[in-house]
Amino acid sequence: MHTEVANRIRKPTIMNRGSLGPNLKLTVPAPDQVFLTESATFREGDLLVNKYGVRIISQNEVEALPPIKAKDNQLSLEDIVAIKVVGKGSGGIVQLVQHKYTNQFFALKVIQVAIDEPMRKQIAQELKINQSAQCPYVVVCYQSFYLNNVISIVLEYMDGGSLEDFLKKVKSIPEAYLAAICKQVLKGLTYLHHEKHIIHRDLKPSNLLINHRGEVKITDFGVSAIMESTSGQANTFIGTRIYMSPERINGFQRGYNYKCDIWSLGLILLECATGRFPYTPPDQGERWENVFQLIEAVVESPPPSAPPDQFSPEFCSFVSACLWKNPKNRWSAQELLRHPFINMYEDLDVDLSAYFSNAGSPLATL
Repeated sequence: MHTEVANRIRKPTIMNRGSLGPNLKLTVPAPDQVFLTESATFREGDLLVNKYGVRIISQNEVEALPPIKAKDNQLSLEDIVAIKVVGKGSGGIVQLVQHKYTNQFFALKVIQVAIDEPMRKQIAQELKINQSAQCPYVVVCYQSFYLNNVISIVLEYMDGGSLEDFLKKVKSIPEAYLAAICKQVLKGLTYLHHEKHIIHRDLKPSNLLINHRGEVKITDFGVSAIMESTSGQANTFIGTRIYMSPERINGFQRGYNYKCDIWSLGLILLECATGRFPYTPPDQGERWENVFQLIEAVVESPPPSAPPDQFSPEFCSFVSACLWKNPKNRWSAQELLRHPFINMYEDLDVDLSAYFSNAGSPLATL
């Protein structure tokens, strides 16, 4: 059974990414019907989602085009079968699902829609980013649906799980593999920051997914922000606090920009290299008393660094470039792609595919 499933997972992708515009029939609700309408459509601003899919509408648009059908080679909720739950969070669950007709696997993120406006806006933002982001280093979103008060997001299935899962297995990651992993993450961040003007705001090991092909992709845009430009500022205090940059913790009223993601990347790299989170409690071996004690350390203490007696000068320099407390001094994703650390191991045959596969996929035993 396990071998059969593993072989099916490795089949080439044959399902096209959902067509997110021209072939959906979504009736536009009246302006005062901003949440749940008689047509079973979720609306938030210019975003519409129903059982046929998702659509961004113009101000004067009244009706879209015909609905998705199975014969159009598009996804439908009726055509996928749930296999098992592979992830849980405060916002919902993630299921491994399979398409009935192609046997292709997907990850289905299921979110129970809340009535409160902030949650609706957060869901709408995630759906918009999923729809617009098309990059080899960002997890593919094939389609999204709204039915029975539930948002269902059909995502690319990454069969290696998250970098967090992987780190639990291997305990620490050698520099050569870290450089290859980081290069892919930086390409994803370059796309998000400089092409789409998106700040992820929740970059952490559990939001970096891997697969047996050696690919590393960014996922989960539930708390991301879309800026007007690359130099845009945000000022919302959301995201996972332990990976949050000092300027977000200490001075978010003055705003922050995409370089807060670079700080998070620096902490992730150090954690992967050493096998432990970079900020250690005052009493070695003890736990932080609470998250506020930890974030006080992030703000007040010098930034963490890679031990020079354990790592190469290039790696130490790279981490320091990510962890400047002043974001003006912190390098951008584009600049970091040119850092010597990223390319110093290219002469070696660094095979991420074999490295990930040999550790064993946390989701392979279905």
